[in-house]
Amino acid sequence: MKAFIIIKPDAVKRNITGKILSRFEERGIRIKAMRMIKMCKEEAEKLYSIHKGKPFYDSLINYITSDKVVVCVLEADTDKLIEIVRKMNGKTNPAEAEPGTIRGDFGIAMEANVIHASDSIESVNREMPIFFTKEELE
Repeated sequence: MKAFIIIKPDAVKRNITGKILSRFEERGIRIKAMRMIKMCKEEAEKLYSIHKGKPFYDSLINYITSDKVVVCVLEADTDKLIEIVRKMNGKTNPAEAEPGTIRGDFGIAMEANVIHASDSIESVNREMPIFFTKEELE
């Protein structure tokens, strides 16, 4: 099974990308594909299309396109991978995230919460192709 994550600009700027990725690798989760990019507005709008029209949409688009991010496809031999990744990330709001989770340990604000992770297989299948070709995922 695959999972899709984005290490957000605040984490990249703070040089904690390796610390975040090592947590997944230590759990036996493999990195299938990865690249550092400066996300363009069109990619961000596709990624966050489900939030269009919500009060925070514009600031979310501006934030995710403000600096470099790391887009990453994770892989493991379990059908619970998405659930495992989301549990490892912790609650969206770092102030509510448990210590020991990625957001609990590294998050600094609701928007600057260091990581995005797809919440379902449907989201993974919608979000991965925005950033990776089919060949890159084989």
